[in-house]
Amino acid sequence: MASLFTVSPSPHVRSGMTTQKIMLLVVLALVPAIVAATVFFGPRALLLVVFCAAVSIFTELVCQKLMKKEVTIADGSALLTGVLLALNLPATLPLWQAAIGCIFAVAVVKQLFGGLGCNFANPAITGRVFLLLSCGESMTTWVKPFYYQDGSMFASSGNLADGVTGATPLASGDANLLDLFLGNVGGSLGETSALALLIGGIFLLVIGVISWHTPVSYLGGLAVLELCYVLATGGEMTDVLYALLSGGVILGAFFMATDYVTTPMTGAGKLIFGLGCAILTFVIREFANMPEGCSFSILLMNLLTPYIDRFTMTKPLGAKPVEKEAKSNG
Repeated sequence: MASLFTVSPSPHVRSGMTTQKIMLLVVLALVPAIVAATVFFGPRALLLVVFCAAVSIFTELVCQKLMKKEVTIADGSALLTGVLLALNLPATLPLWQAAIGCIFAVAVVKQLFGGLGCNFANPAITGRVFLLLSCGESMTTWVKPFYYQDGSMFASSGNLADGVTGATPLASGDANLLDLFLGNVGGSLGETSALALLIGGIFLLVIGVISWHTPVSYLGGLAVLELCYVLATGGEMTDVLYALLSGGVILGAFFMATDYVTTPMTGAGKLIFGLGCAILTFVIREFANMPEGCSFSILLMNLLTPYIDRFTMTKPLGAKPVEKEAKSNG
């Protein structure tokens, strides 16, 4: 008789927050970054965002039609993938290369693994890493802010006028903190304006779409590691702020390391995830042959998410282990 009263874990709190609302709120939070990118890098930045969003939605539609699955493009997940991927790209990346990145992110990383909720890694990050490895020259051609004022507003990386390209702040180390904060530096669309990204990130925290655990542990962990490195090497204290404001750390901490599907579910798990991202980002930046490591660190931690969840997940009161329950029913 005791088995008749077994308590099973289930959601007992109803919420009006749907997948579609979450995705659209995150896109809304990215609007300040899109506006900042358009101001600094011109109309082609906006074109790239719209193009990537459209290709991602179309790719998901085609995949679901071919697989004879329910079409779910209205949930906004493909839209968000396209926007996030665009913000991880240089303004002058050829559109055909951006399209390949979108197709890889949606068709391979997302749909081939079962669609939303089944992907093993963040599609936008994986798409960016794929493009970085396969189209390295285009992905590392950075234009200076306001380059488009000389008439090159729609030029791709292969057709740029002389003198408009430059290194990112992490690679050159010559940008001041105010320019980094406002976004008046070269880089990917969503890596430049820390102010715009913080506005969007704080908005998501206030409305409860994301929790504080991952952003705080990621940014805090990276700050502590950079501080220790500065003290050990005799660097300047401003280098810590420089490390936080440059590169894609803020974009990653608030918008990609907080992905519901590919990051841990518990608060403790999120803290571990963010700290792991911080350690990997620091190691890649300081000791590897590349200035930025945010995308690689989040992707690697995505692969560890199931193990973090297993380690940090608590057992609901009254719940029976699945294996034992299956044996008892057999």
